[in-house]
Amino acid sequence: MADSRETLTKTAFVTGYPIKHSRSPLIHRHWLERFGIVGSYQALEVAPDDFGAFIAELKSGNGFVGGNVTIPHKESAYRLADRPDEIAQELGAVNTVWLENGVLHASNTDGFGFISNLDASHPGWDKTSRAVVLGAGGASRAVIQALRDRGISEIHVVNRTVERAKELRDRFGAQVYAHALQALDEVSTGAGFFVNTTSLGMEGGEVPDIDFSRLCSGAVVTDIVYVPLKTPILKMAERQGYTTVDGLGMLLHQARPGFEKWFGQKPTVDDTLRSLIIADMDKRG
Repeated sequence: MADSRETLTKTAFVTGYPIKHSRSPLIHRHWLERFGIVGSYQALEVAPDDFGAFIAELKSGNGFVGGNVTIPHKESAYRLADRPDEIAQELGAVNTVWLENGVLHASNTDGFGFISNLDASHPGWDKTSRAVVLGAGGASRAVIQALRDRGISEIHVVNRTVERAKELRDRFGAQVYAHALQALDEVSTGAGFFVNTTSLGMEGGEVPDIDFSRLCSGAVVTDIVYVPLKTPILKMAERQGYTTVDGLGMLLHQARPGFEKWFGQKPTVDDTLRSLIIADMDKRG
C-alpha cells in the first residue's frame, strides 16, 4: 500500500439492471485499498427508463468521475456518450465511461480483457491463423473484434441461427466467416483456438457433446462464462487433451483500463485478486 493517500475523494460506479450480482465493486475496492486511494466504487441499479436521466446527471457533474456500464445499458451508453472511441464505435456498445472537462468519453474494454486473460494465462495462444467462435450474440462482438485486431486471419463464427453470424461477418470484415451449427466439426478442423461466447453451461445448464479432436495439436480452448469456473465445455476439452483458459481473467482484466482512467493508477491482476473473487463465487454458490 502506498505511504501517502489522495486528498481528494474520487467516486466511480457500476450500473446495470439488475446489478446486485456484479463483482466489479470487489475488484475496484481491492485496488483502491492496494493503492491507498481515498475513493469509492458503488453499484447503482438503474432501470432502462431512467438511464438517460442518469447519464444527463453524470454529465452535469453529480460527483462521479466515471464508471462501468453493464447489461442492459451498454448500447444506450454508447448512444449517449459524447466521445466514444473507435473500438466502441465499431461495436456500438460501451462498458466504460469517464469524464474529462465535462465531456463524457466511452470505450469498451471487453476485448482488452479477453485478450489480456489469454496472454497472461497461456502466452503463444495466438500462434494460429484459424479460430472458432461458438455463438453470435452480443457477447461475441468484442471477442471477434479482438481476435481480428490480434491478427487471426480466419475467424469462423458458428451459431444456431446463421443469419446472426452473417451480421457479424458484415460488421467485422473479410476475416470473419459465418456458419450454421451443423458446420462446427468441419470448421474446427485445423483450428488452433476455440472460444465459447454463449451461455451454454452457465449455472448448471446442459451442454451438448463437442468433439474437439479436429482442432490442431496444441490448440487452446476458452470460455467467457466463469460461473462455474470450470465450465462443461472446458471440462470436455481437458478430457480430450487440450489446454484450457477459464473466463474469470477476462472479468478481472477488463476492469483495469477504467480504474486507471478514474483513479490515475495502473492496477494489475494477481493471485490475491483472483482468490478474492473465487471466494465470493463460492459464497454465493
